[in-house]
Amino acid sequence: MSINKLALIRYKIIDNCLRQTHRKWTLEDLIERVSEGLYELEGIHNGVSTRTIQGDIQLMRSNKLGYNAPIVVIKRKFYTYGDPNYSISNTPFSDSDLSKMRDAVDILKHLNGFAYFEEMSDIIARLENNLSKQEDISPSCIQMESNKLLKGLNWITPIHKAIREQIPLLITYKSFKSKTEQEAVYFAYLLKEYRNRWFVICKPKKGKTLVTLALDRIVDIDEMAKAGYVPYEGIDFERYYADTIGVTKSEKDRGHRVILQVESYNAPYVITKPIHSSQQILKTEEDGSILIRLDVVLNFELEREILGFGECIKVLAPKILRDRIKRRSYTMLQQYLVE
Repeated sequence: MSINKLALIRYKIIDNCLRQTHRKWTLEDLIERVSEGLYELEGIHNGVSTRTIQGDIQLMRSNKLGYNAPIVVIKRKFYTYGDPNYSISNTPFSDSDLSKMRDAVDILKHLNGFAYFEEMSDIIARLENNLSKQEDISPSCIQMESNKLLKGLNWITPIHKAIREQIPLLITYKSFKSKTEQEAVYFAYLLKEYRNRWFVICKPKKGKTLVTLALDRIVDIDEMAKAGYVPYEGIDFERYYADTIGVTKSEKDRGHRVILQVESYNAPYVITKPIHSSQQILKTEEDGSILIRLDVVLNFELEREILGFGECIKVLAPKILRDRIKRRSYTMLQQYLVE
């Protein structure tokens, strides 16, 4: 059963009132206290109706939320708990609640790049501990892809802050191809993940085109004065990367019509898990193989995706991509022939 935030606030206020055994609570008292609480916490001025509070009490009494609250009426006027030690806060989780919370904890544990979740590590640990106390310890039923050895995750939070608050960054960067570190000012616009590796799409202060920096190659970051930030004025990044596999793309790159032949054994896999959202099936052969079309930028990630299928995929067009894959396949073959 779905519960909204305001309903939860009302239940908690009613619970706090009924736990105060030194005072007698009429329905009008509860309405007044809930109205005051909603104003203090949410700024709601119009209070609550008698019908709403009566409905809340009935719901708390029932098993719909797992409360089964022992709310009784004394002298047909005053509301209280029949058990003075009762509180909805002490209500044990249902099996469904426990399952959902364990799944949520499993997911949170993998979001370790943002400082928001690093700061929650102790909360997550306590949640796990409390969940283990209330249920038999069972293996996780969610396993997300992760790489604990991945570098650069510590830069996600400062870059995310710089994008939101429009702060120029002085980034010290050392690419795989460079022998020395390079230092430059960048305007960060987008954080993007691809295959567990994080990148920042940005524009150098002394450049005119977007560049892609891998976070695991960043050596250091320093914030600069906000006044110098230059906002991004290009097309939105959803459209910018719509024709791209991965992150490698310049502002001048455009999608090409790529035709691939997929042999029969891998055809169902490619059909159910398209290589790209633009994928179209052009033809199904009698032997079960298929011809597909992609409209994508010709980049390194596309080549790696194709090569990952080995002999199961053949590039028919365009010629430039066909020649690249042929050349790389030949080079791979030579490594085994020389042994």
